[in-house]
Amino acid sequence: MNKLFVIAGEASGDMHGANLIHEFKKLNKECSIQCWGGDKMKHEGAVLKKHYRELAFMGFIEVLLNIKTILRNIKLCKKQISDFHPDALILIDYPGFNMRIAKWAKAKGMRVYYYISPQVWAWKKNRVFKLKKTVDRLYTILPFEKSFYAKFGMEVDYVGHPLLDEIQKNEFDHIQADKNIIALLPGSRKQEVAKMLPLMLDAIKDKIDYEVMIAMAPSLDIEFYDSIVQKRNVKFVRNQTYSLLKSAKIALVTSGTATLETALFEVPQVVCYKGNYLSYLIAKNLIDLKFISLVNLIMDEAVVTELIQKDCTSENILREFELLEKTENYHRQKELYGRLKEILGSQGASKLTAELMLKSMNS
Repeated sequence: MNKLFVIAGEASGDMHGANLIHEFKKLNKECSIQCWGGDKMKHEGAVLKKHYRELAFMGFIEVLLNIKTILRNIKLCKKQISDFHPDALILIDYPGFNMRIAKWAKAKGMRVYYYISPQVWAWKKNRVFKLKKTVDRLYTILPFEKSFYAKFGMEVDYVGHPLLDEIQKNEFDHIQADKNIIALLPGSRKQEVAKMLPLMLDAIKDKIDYEVMIAMAPSLDIEFYDSIVQKRNVKFVRNQTYSLLKSAKIALVTSGTATLETALFEVPQVVCYKGNYLSYLIAKNLIDLKFISLVNLIMDEAVVTELIQKDCTSENILREFELLEKTENYHRQKELYGRLKEILGSQGASKLTAELMLKSMNS
């Protein structure tokens, strides 16, 4: 029997962790799994020790303001791992937290696997050397990551993108509406939604020919959304984001995994992001990237428009939305999505990762 401890710090990590656990249990029905994650990993049979909704701090300033809570969480996590004595520790993205845990675990002689690489190619490239010292094996999901790590003499396993598994494993129903649907995906964290949703709603307030639908984050309650939306004529969906994307004509999306999800459903989108101003200034001086959305990063070109920080205003969102409504722009983006899918390749990332990890553990 294999004992695994899995750590994910946000909704997307919970989803990918759940798919990985599902595949592990098909290979080894007797495996015992504890996790820091969410409801999806719990549903797959993992014992949930801490929910990601208590971990969702983003941005440099926000992390500093909550540093005592973060340090308490790290201490608690280390104790729970020690009490469980896992055969392997599986870390999913969430680098600020997980790389600290990896360093501690490796010093304790534990086997450490990292699934979904920290974005060291964007900033703090010296963290590659920390990964080499603290991680037994790294499993990457973006096509360019394997060659990036090779430059530093680090061999990794490129397994493909697990979103392809998640999207293709189910048939998603269309959401019925009398008008074309605008999908709003304002983020998964409270501070993201509080900043982005008002801008999105203000941008399209006069688009009465559309039905506006908001994808709710699974960890946030309806009262929070109601306090932002107030009396606007919108609808909410919870745990139906993919059904919403299957039905939508256009989407406004906060940068993150959702940009790639939207592209895989071939929905033309405007990508928006606005964070704490001081955090943005710090990040701007550290991050060495032409783009912030996964779609543009993978394609290495401006497939979708990115409105970042001072450019992310309701006026600019409206302008880009109306440009996207034009037939030539609309169809160009959909055509480029087809090329994106070709680059990502076929499904099977979760299954392949589980097989590679199990083989490594048993070797």
